[in-house]
Amino acid sequence: MSERINVVILSFAAAFAALRDGLSVAQRIGDTLWVANDEATSLERLKVQGAAPAGVLICDEHQSFSLMEYLDLPIPAPDAEIDIEGLAYDHDRGYLWVVGSHSLKRKKADPDKPAQKNIKRLSMVEADGNRFLLARIPVVRQSDSYGLARAVDADGRTAAQLRGNALGNDLTWEIAKDDQLRDFLPIPGKDNGFDIEGMAVIGSRLLLGLRGPVLRGWAVLLEIEPELNGDSTETLVLKKIGPQGRRYRKHFFALNGLGVRDLCVSGDDLLILAGPTMDLDGPVTVFRWRGGFASGEELVVFAEQLERVLEVPFGQGDDHAEGMCLFDVGEEAGEGLLIVYDAVAPRRKHGDLSVEGDLFILK
Repeated sequence: MSERINVVILSFAAAFAALRDGLSVAQRIGDTLWVANDEATSLERLKVQGAAPAGVLICDEHQSFSLMEYLDLPIPAPDAEIDIEGLAYDHDRGYLWVVGSHSLKRKKADPDKPAQKNIKRLSMVEADGNRFLLARIPVVRQSDSYGLARAVDADGRTAAQLRGNALGNDLTWEIAKDDQLRDFLPIPGKDNGFDIEGMAVIGSRLLLGLRGPVLRGWAVLLEIEPELNGDSTETLVLKKIGPQGRRYRKHFFALNGLGVRDLCVSGDDLLILAGPTMDLDGPVTVFRWRGGFASGEELVVFAEQLERVLEVPFGQGDDHAEGMCLFDVGEEAGEGLLIVYDAVAPRRKHGDLSVEGDLFILK
């Protein structure tokens, strides 16, 4: 089983320091680390500097990239969160993919309010339109780092997003026809409702991990293949890749009753960060599925086909592992995996601007 070997300190600009409290995704591209806070409408770029004198790895030189500059959000306001829950880089085509949770949310109870008002709050379910976002953005080299562009004239790459609006998109409209999953669309994510957390690129296709629903202990991954809609350079639609002309495939994984919190690809293998589907603390486990998606069929993957490679630490009411990415630590050390956390514990905060993630070596 893998063990933590170090910490990675992520330092943010003073105006964005609050972002450190809830990081939901991470993706490393060369010497650039991309992260996001699930309550924001931006991606955050940090530069990987290497080890400080104490051996701690440092990521700083923070720059924030507002997604409104690259995409047409259904609600184009800085405070209209996307609930970013998946980030993945297509090395072959040079796109950074981003996905929102696609979930509904239930109002929280407030300890300062009387019981009847809290009962009413707990009956209120809302849809934030920006959560129905699935998009790609061209990645470009900028001097000694990587940045984003809405369009790249040199090779014709353009930012594009899945066809949709503030009420849903092509994916949720397809799921609404699914006898197995459609009843979970109107259920909030933290109630075991439909909730995307995690994304990985497999060739021309995407894998979307679902935190919920978990069906009798089985977690669900959706496989989709977005393509440009006719002559449009900014609108994506879903190809028909599933049985009976469905625009997705369903895969079921036995993750000990846990849902998916993030995904990443390691060579031919798929790494799955698994955690509770409800609003619970731990357990949190990283599973490895060797060989990945070699076939073009829908799959049911049993527990004995998976390797448990890492038990991730978790807190009580804090330190919820939400994002992971491969993190190069040198050939001799082995394959590194960076884990970042939502609702970070106070002990992870350094000064006013920085937060630590955990670095593991995968066995």
